[in-house]
Amino acid sequence: MKNPPFEYHRPGSLGEAVTLLAELGDDAKILAGGQSLLPVMALRLGAPPHIIDICGLTELAEITLGSDCVTIGATVRHRTAEMSDTISRHAPLVAAALPHVGHRAIRTRGTVVGSIAHADPAAEMPAVCLATGATMVARSAGEEREIAAADFFESYLTTALHDNEILTHVRFPAWSPTAGAAVVEISRRHGDYALVGLACTVDVIDGAITSAALSFFGVSGTAVRVTEAEKSLVGKPPDDAAFAAAADIVTTTLEPGGDVHATANYRRHIAGVLTRRGLAEAAAKTGVPA
Repeated sequence: MKNPPFEYHRPGSLGEAVTLLAELGDDAKILAGGQSLLPVMALRLGAPPHIIDICGLTELAEITLGSDCVTIGATVRHRTAEMSDTISRHAPLVAAALPHVGHRAIRTRGTVVGSIAHADPAAEMPAVCLATGATMVARSAGEEREIAAADFFESYLTTALHDNEILTHVRFPAWSPTAGAAVVEISRRHGDYALVGLACTVDVIDGAITSAALSFFGVSGTAVRVTEAEKSLVGKPPDDAAFAAAADIVTTTLEPGGDVHATANYRRHIAGVLTRRGLAEAAAKTGVPA
């Protein structure tokens, strides 16, 4: 299908882009990679009169390592991040998620930050943001503001971004050298959206878990953390018994939705399976046998 008609804008700087967005308001959509926007337009699920293409803004095309975070700019492609040594060493949960995003052809065009801004609840990157406590950096013509991941994802395909704001960067906190990360999911085919997925981290010091994060995707209108299960792991050794107990909490507290792809009971069961599987994989990456 062909896209509906629109007016194309290609600003030469971020300042020009946010000024243009302020003028056009909700009549405009930002194009970074097109992984989500172009299919929406082709299927006539959306028909924005104006498209603002920020692909050429080199100021947004960097992955930078700071003293306390790794920052990914809005035009960094999935594949670029997937091949980044900075990401693999200092943001391993991001690195674990990227191979699950679509297929390689999609990852060469789609952007990490674009996936986060789109906020599909079955996508990996919003769950990664919740699990790591990432910070979103939004820019408008008047100001720049930071939004915590816990406050950013509001409901299905809806975020805390204002109509006049561009999500320019996402900052992932510095990684603990004693932590491990894993992303596990169930989908009908590789590259499909997950029926159920889990982005998880576990930090192990002196043989005991000091912190954990369990962020599920594909189960609700947004990614969901199960904090009760996370708390149950603290102080326990990273073994099958601890992981099974956490999985039991997940299956009793998580309230997934059902649809034509999977029933709620199926998703609940798989969430428990993935809890055990993901925690074991994450713990193994801390150097501590599970």
